[in-house]
Amino acid sequence: MVDRLVNSEANTRRIATVENCFGGAGVPLAIPGRVLVGEGVLTKMCRKRPKSRQFFLFNDILVYGNIVIGKKKYNKQHIMPLEEVSLEDIDDCPQYRNGWLIRTTTKSFIVCAATETEKKEWMAHINKCVEDLLKKSGKKPVEKHAAVWVPDAEATVCMHCKKTQFTMIVRRHHCRNCGAVVCGPCSSKKFLLPQQSSKPQRVCTSCYERLSNAVKQESAKISSNSLNTTTATANNKDTHNNANNESSGDDDSEDETNGSGNEQHDEPKFYGDSSILSTTETNNTAHVNSSHN
Repeated sequence: MVDRLVNSEANTRRIATVENCFGGAGVPLAIPGRVLVGEGVLTKMCRKRPKSRQFFLFNDILVYGNIVIGKKKYNKQHIMPLEEVSLEDIDDCPQYRNGWLIRTTTKSFIVCAATETEKKEWMAHINKCVEDLLKKSGKKPVEKHAAVWVPDAEATVCMHCKKTQFTMIVRRHHCRNCGAVVCGPCSSKKFLLPQQSSKPQRVCTSCYERLSNAVKQESAKISSNSLNTTTATANNKDTHNNANNESSGDDDSEDETNGSGNEQHDEPKFYGDSSILSTTETNNTAHVNSSHN
């Protein structure tokens, strides 16, 4: 799809422009074999409200950042390896139009395009890049992804105890394992979620009990299979569980910056194979027709 662009001057120039727009807020993006496939603005559903984010699709990563000055300056660069990315379509509803889920092992969220056509273009190009990348690497698609956080506005009371009402003083928290909005007492525990972070993460009481039981069951299995090493294994597990109860700062403010999500967006630009969308639509039509026969 994008092989013809790998060594082109146009691709080199585009990537350099993206790097300049992030400046010191980003990392170098130009590496051998990397191609900028497309770019444009999408509305990201953040925990407090929808916000505009600038997205850049490369043949191996998906990058997005906060818009400081349109088309000129971005910050808070996020890089998502395409090998971990999985997309899921979302039907239109009062909250979301032209939206879909972007899932990775560390972070999952909903984005919306300005039109249905743009949505199809984005999804087709991302899926094609993921497919090509996995085919070249020989790896299998990631099966376990991070939970999508429930937006703050959708929970006026704790989703765990069903009692605590959120106010200006009683703040909301998110379980990093299931994405539910919970109160402080219902999310006082922390557990190590290796795919998300090397540090223990805030989880709700239900997830903590379920995850802890899973660790205990695994420990019991190890003990039965290797009786001679059970003492050392049990000690390691106990130490690990105690560390999960230690307190650490919350990371609830990651998205609290520019972009209300209501701006007028330019159409996205794609530099790869322009026939991807039409091919996808043709395949879908053929599938529908075959199902009717």
